[in-house]
Amino acid sequence: MVQLLLPIIYISFISLGLPDSLLGSAWPSMYPALGVPVSYAGLISMIISFGTIVSSLNSDRLTRALGTGKVTALSVAMTAAALFGFSVSTQFWMLCLWAVPYGLGAGSVDAALNNYVALHYKSRHMSWLHCMWGIGTMISPMVMGRVLAGGGPWTSGYRYIALFQILLSAVLFFSLPLWQSRTAGTETETASTQALSLGQVFRLPGAREVMLCFFCYCALETTAGLWASSYLTLTKGVAAGTAASFASLFYIGITAGRAACGFLTLKFNDTQMIRMGQCILAAGLLALLLPGPQILALSGLVLVGLGCAPIYPSIIHSTPEHFGADRSQAVIGIQMASAYLGNLAMPPLFGLLANNITPALFPFYLLALLVLMVFMHEQLVRKTSCC
Repeated sequence: MVQLLLPIIYISFISLGLPDSLLGSAWPSMYPALGVPVSYAGLISMIISFGTIVSSLNSDRLTRALGTGKVTALSVAMTAAALFGFSVSTQFWMLCLWAVPYGLGAGSVDAALNNYVALHYKSRHMSWLHCMWGIGTMISPMVMGRVLAGGGPWTSGYRYIALFQILLSAVLFFSLPLWQSRTAGTETETASTQALSLGQVFRLPGAREVMLCFFCYCALETTAGLWASSYLTLTKGVAAGTAASFASLFYIGITAGRAACGFLTLKFNDTQMIRMGQCILAAGLLALLLPGPQILALSGLVLVGLGCAPIYPSIIHSTPEHFGADRSQAVIGIQMASAYLGNLAMPPLFGLLANNITPALFPFYLLALLVLMVFMHEQLVRKTSCC
């Protein structure tokens, strides 16, 4: 029966990706119906991000108190309720209200599930599970697109995704005995120790380094995905349609790359996978920087996506090795919080630079994040290998 748990975790990772891309795909239809400016999407996104940061920082206490299974089931149920709330919202303030449980549910389940997989499964599963997350981010825009193309309202798209989340939360509640039997040893051991305070986590050797490393990676990935099309169009003279297509290939490169990385982890360890991804990233940025035909810049963008593929799952999976199983949940919680901060702060900062100086700074901006990421990762390896 325990073998049934892994497929449930795979489906859970798909569900993590479903809400992440839904707002962006639905917003062009949402804001006219709600009678608000297009920029108001940023307010909803900020509320969701704030909720994810708060719940990520508290994931250690929640997981020690309830266990991973209950945290996952309750968080998915909370996200499902929020999505259903979106589907019945007729005013902008209602979306802001439902964005609170939306974010709180997303942060805790993200940290809890990632830590659980890092503790109990091989590195290949971490890569493949994050590939499932990528599939989830592709499914929800397709569902919303089909609804809108058929003349349906955006609320119906949210309702379909909410129903899937409700079904999954029911499956997760019924699967709680599987989680308990799978983690009988580990969670009994970790529950016997107190949850670490933020101050205690920050004092761990390598904690600040892994936070900055994760911050830089997520800032790089989000900035690349958001501004790649604009850079190609405004700086390289690529047609808008072609630039948009290659920007989507950036995300396909991440998803397909993670599927391939699952097999590469059979031969390489987490540290080697991270360094490999960083080298591919550097090659992609070099292609973006070099003068030459448009295909060089387009290929560089795809390489950046492929380089991103192994870094996120490998950093997460290596956390118990660097910090110990009893501390990994607390460390992954602050990693998730730093990731959301990077996602929230750094793309708008580049937007200011592009607007006030030039969008040609795009590869240099990504390169600066990459250099800091590499330095922090090497410092992390050095500090934790000495402990």
